[in-house]
Amino acid sequence: MQMPLPLPMRRRSGGFTLIEVMIVVVILAILAAIVVPRVMSAPERARVTRAKADIQSITSALNLYKLDNYTYPTAQQGLEALVKKPDTPPIPPNWHQYLSEVPVDPWGQPYKYLFPGTHNEPFDVWTNGPPGAAAAGDESQVIGNWNDGATGKDGGNG
Repeated sequence: MQMPLPLPMRRRSGGFTLIEVMIVVVILAILAAIVVPRVMSAPERARVTRAKADIQSITSALNLYKLDNYTYPTAQQGLEALVKKPDTPPIPPNWHQYLSEVPVDPWGQPYKYLFPGTHNEPFDVWTNGPPGAAAAGDESQVIGNWNDGATGKDGGNG
């Protein structure tokens, strides 16, 4: 005669216990807490990287403009002088098109230009960064040729 198996040796029926399910949920929550912030911040880091690259391109175009015309565009002429020959003095004697269009920053705002510069640079080119950052007084969001490595002269806020 065959005896029934003791209780601990009986085969469990299919399914998971509540404890097992809770452990899996906790592990998934921990992984999500680590991964989601990194993924969510990637688009903003990409915008900052694009803004830095744009400023480097504008800086190069402005330096070429100066080589050809012996001076940088005035603040009144602005960055438009890199796309269209200025008609306000000083008229550049050897002008040609330096950019196909005046770029806008990744947040849809025009880049700002100031000549002479105020950050130990011949000129300042910058964007205020994400919308609302400058209005909130958050100067750390400003990306300019004086703090993005475009010229390599001044790593700080000058």
